[in-house]
Amino acid sequence: MSSYLPWYISYSLAAAVVAVLSGGALLYHYQCEIIYPANFPEGSRTNVMKPSNYGMPYEDLTLTTPDKVKIRAYLIKNQDDTIARRSPTILYLHANAGNMGHRLSIADVFHREFGCNVFMLSYRGYGLSEGSPSEKGLRIDAQAALDFVKKHPVIGETKLVAYGQSIGGAVAIDTVARNEDKFSGLIIENTFLSLPKVIPHVLPMISRVAFLCHQIWNSEQMIQRITQLPILFLSGRKDELIPPAHMAELHRLTDTTGQVVWKEFAEGTHNDTCLKPGYFEAIKSFLDGVMGKK
Repeated sequence: MSSYLPWYISYSLAAAVVAVLSGGALLYHYQCEIIYPANFPEGSRTNVMKPSNYGMPYEDLTLTTPDKVKIRAYLIKNQDDTIARRSPTILYLHANAGNMGHRLSIADVFHREFGCNVFMLSYRGYGLSEGSPSEKGLRIDAQAALDFVKKHPVIGETKLVAYGQSIGGAVAIDTVARNEDKFSGLIIENTFLSLPKVIPHVLPMISRVAFLCHQIWNSEQMIQRITQLPILFLSGRKDELIPPAHMAELHRLTDTTGQVVWKEFAEGTHNDTCLKPGYFEAIKSFLDGVMGKK
C-alpha cells in the first residue's frame, strides 16, 4: 500500500509513528521523573524552609517507613497540649513539585488563623527525604504519616482532615479511602480523575500511548469508596494543567453520607487557586462543620 502513497505522506506517517513510539518509550521509562519533579524549583532537594521562619512551634521529624525509607516531616501544634488535643489536625499532602517547606505559608493559615495542628511531610525523593518517588512509595509514605499521627500521645485522638493539592489530592483520596474510619474530613484542590486520563491534556503528543502510564492514581474509583465523610472540593476554573472537568466529575462520583461542599474560583489557575478570595473562608467554614461549630 505504501508504494501508492506520495513520498511526503509516507514520510509524514513514518515520522508520526516514530514520534508516537519515542513518546511511548519516554513515558514508560521516565514517567516518574516527569510526574514527580522533585528537583523543581532549583534547590528543592537541599533547601527546605522551616516553620520557625513563620514563627510556628514545630517538631522536625524523621519517619522510617515499613520499606525502610526515611522521610522527613514537620509536626506543627499548639504548645499547650490541652488546646492541641481539642483542635483539628490537618494531614497536609503536597503537590508534585517542591517540598513541604514551600507550603508553609498555607500551613501558617491552618495553624495561626484556624488553630489547627498540622502534620506535613516531604514524600520520598522530595526535600531531605530519602528514596525515589512513585505511586506505591507515596502511598506508603502517606500511610506512615497517618499511622504516626494516630499513635501520637497528644494529637492521636483529634479530628483528622486530609488536605491535598494536585497530585496531593490523589494521595489524599487514596489514603482516606483506605482508612476512612480514621478521618473526619477530606479537602481536595485541583486534582484529577487518574493520571492516564490527564495525560492527553498535559502531553497531547503522546496521548495515544497513555495506556503505558503505570503510575495510575485512580481517584475516580477510590473516591467512590468514601461513604461517610464530609468532602470539600476547591476547583480553579482556569486550571491550565488539569481540566476543571476532572474535579467536576470527581464531585459527581462522590457518594458519601457526609456533607459535600463544592467551591469554585472563576479566575483560579492550577497553582494560584489558594490565593483567590473566598478560598480560606471556604476551608474555615468546612472545618467548623467538621468540629460541630455550625
